[in-house]
Amino acid sequence: MSVRVNEYQQPVGESLEAWTPRQRPDRVTLKGRFCMLEPLDSARHLADLYQAYGKAGDGRDWTYMFSGPFSDEAAFRRHIESAAASEDPLHYAVIDLASGRAVGTLALMRIEPAHGVMEVGHVAFSPDLKQTPVSTEAHFLLMTYAFEQLGYRRYEWKCDSLNAPSCKAAERLGFSYEGLFRQALVYKGRTRDTSWFSIIDAEWPAVRTGFERWLDAGNFDAHGRQRRSLAALRG
Repeated sequence: MSVRVNEYQQPVGESLEAWTPRQRPDRVTLKGRFCMLEPLDSARHLADLYQAYGKAGDGRDWTYMFSGPFSDEAAFRRHIESAAASEDPLHYAVIDLASGRAVGTLALMRIEPAHGVMEVGHVAFSPDLKQTPVSTEAHFLLMTYAFEQLGYRRYEWKCDSLNAPSCKAAERLGFSYEGLFRQALVYKGRTRDTSWFSIIDAEWPAVRTGFERWLDAGNFDAHGRQRRSLAALRG
């Protein structure tokens, strides 16, 4: 592969002379086949989310989150009200279209329009949402919004390196592992090494094709089980 050089014969990156800063994500509604993403609203979503998260039975789902677990509904209300008012992170509620209820949240964060970079984070999926087509489609809808409607170049996923399910989820969804940032953060009274993952715009067409094939009705049997995995369909 040829390398561009400047007038001093130093290697430089690919030209982006036509690049312009991108629009910030907005409080949009995104609808798919299984779910809909709505801007998080405490009045509309609080009761559903409190009930959905309550099905977990304990606080283990919040171990690697900056927030939670919550001692009572009042504490949870304060959390949801604060999250709903935030611009970055910008939180969305995941609505299961089959039930019409909010079953989880996720957010766009560390938004950098000048560089076309942002991260998906604060992924808090209830037991009603985990390991379902709804959870996969929720990520697909947000990625599509980032790459196709807003024109971002890079979409990131970061997590505690010890959070094995999150690392596995990132790779399943098509993110590439980029490395470990040691002692990157302090949270909940402990240190965190952060694992970095990303998808870039050049990879998005293949990632999108995998999602579309996986979410197709023909990929599920009569019991709702997948016939082929997302990774296999991404090729």
